[in-house]
Amino acid sequence: MSSTSSEVRAGLSRTSAPLWALVDCNNFYASCERLFRPDLAGKPVVVLSNNDGCIVARSPEAKALGIPMGAPEYQWRAFLQQHGVAVFSSNYALYGDMSARIMRILEQHCPQVEQYSIDEAFVRLDGALAAQAAEVVRQLRERVVRWTGISVSVGVARTRTLAKLANHLGKKRADGLAFLGSAADFALEAEDAPLLFRTDDVLAQLPVAEVWGIGRRQARTLWAAGITTAAALRDADDQWLRRALTVTGWRTALELRGLPCIAVENAPLPRHTLVSSRSFARPVTELAALREAVACFTGRAAERLRRAGLVAGGIAVHIRTSRHAGEGVPCHAADISLPLPDATSDTLPLLRAARAGLEQLFRPGLAYAKAGVMLYALEAADRRQGSLLSTASPAEDRRRQALMRALDAINGKFGRESIFFGAQGLGEADWHMRQAHRSPRLTTRWNELPQVRC
Repeated sequence: MSSTSSEVRAGLSRTSAPLWALVDCNNFYASCERLFRPDLAGKPVVVLSNNDGCIVARSPEAKALGIPMGAPEYQWRAFLQQHGVAVFSSNYALYGDMSARIMRILEQHCPQVEQYSIDEAFVRLDGALAAQAAEVVRQLRERVVRWTGISVSVGVARTRTLAKLANHLGKKRADGLAFLGSAADFALEAEDAPLLFRTDDVLAQLPVAEVWGIGRRQARTLWAAGITTAAALRDADDQWLRRALTVTGWRTALELRGLPCIAVENAPLPRHTLVSSRSFARPVTELAALREAVACFTGRAAERLRRAGLVAGGIAVHIRTSRHAGEGVPCHAADISLPLPDATSDTLPLLRAARAGLEQLFRPGLAYAKAGVMLYALEAADRRQGSLLSTASPAEDRRRQALMRALDAINGKFGRESIFFGAQGLGEADWHMRQAHRSPRLTTRWNELPQVRC
């Protein structure tokens, strides 16, 4: 990514404002499954949701067969077998590890990276990076592919919303790259001209419902007003937009005009809640098993909370029976919210609160199909509000924080839940998620490493 100082200065004179690049992994789950299976190259692959319910990821070959997203696996089972489709259960350990590796690559080469989802990240390009944007994103893409084996597409524009649209254009190109804007927006060389798409042309053809940030309800409001394309949304009256779509919709229109106004503080918008829940592979009737499940979900939520640098002011527990158990079978759903005396990310007090809440909700004789926890009242750990009624000593608080850091470090090094609280249970349990087609966790479990014989 080097350039002579004169070339950089020339580029900076043409583009001084920052650019946004959206890096998106192509068919991420299916691509991860193919990493260690070269025999699947060119063959259709699908990945199933929790408990092997629905198809949630498809390789290009599977899409070409007409397999729809979200289709129930049991309805397509014969079709999948007939066409030799490789079927996998969701392997979250593998996907999460590969995602983390990709994000580290981006962070090594760009100082400001905002992870948007497990397979997407916004990268801010300032100064010299913006002046050499084509070369920067081209090398980013090549390095991700070379170092991880995962192919990515990159879209570049003045705002995050336009970068989202540019990324969709990039997915249709063999090189996976696209710039959305005008020639004045980017310091592109003559040979990079095919990467450039004009904003006016793209927005005029794009249905308004496909704009990032426009939901179904907002789309209906826009249709009723005769606004059917992204270009019409961009050009709509500001006062009407604020009144009909609130500030959120108005900001989307500003972004389409090339005015950055989403998360302008260059950090992901703070989340207010964090949920960890699962449906069970088999119904759970015993309180002891339900305690283990809720403890597992709480432990995982606490880990995610610490990873995000947040603390929670409360925890909510919810349990329910199946909605499709048949006639005469009672359906029961219940939840409870439990404020915490001190905002925390420590697993132990969260476990205690979750257990107390569960015991208030549980009803004997019912077969529960799902449980989960929600952490709420989240705030940054380094800015948490103290309590005058707190009984915890600063020394004890520091000791608990050190313990949690050690727990996370061990699990980060040796694999998820290499060490955990006994309340989470030992070994496989009946309530664990059904994963009949799960591939080995090749990058996070020592006992599942691939074996090579010669």
